[in-house]
Amino acid sequence: MTSPEPSVTDENPTAAEESGAADVVPSALARYRVMAYIVGVGLLALCASMLLKYVFDSDGSMAIIGPAHGFLYVVYLVATVDLAIKAGWSMKGTVLVMLAGMVPFVSFVAERRVVRKVGAGTAL
Repeated sequence: MTSPEPSVTDENPTAAEESGAADVVPSALARYRVMAYIVGVGLLALCASMLLKYVFDSDGSMAIIGPAHGFLYVVYLVATVDLAIKAGWSMKGTVLVMLAGMVPFVSFVAERRVVRKVGAGTAL
């Protein structure tokens, strides 16, 4: 007669912790990816709004898009720090990814690089 398999929670508590940790990084990565796209598109809209404001003297869209982008950028920063902590990034890598949301189109490039690195299990 064979003995029953040890349960994950009974004799191997680290296996339970590891299986929970395995779900943490993909969910943090998904949140980061959504925010990277939103901030990237929002930054392009902000640039278009600034063009309208300073070239065509139209302030209407800037009053809406400016504060919205500012708020969404802060959410992007929180999502980036959350992923950096869970994926074990270096301070330099974290700051560079955070700054990527400030330059038009760079958030899209950084998002692809982050997905590749996190998928490979390497830290930034």
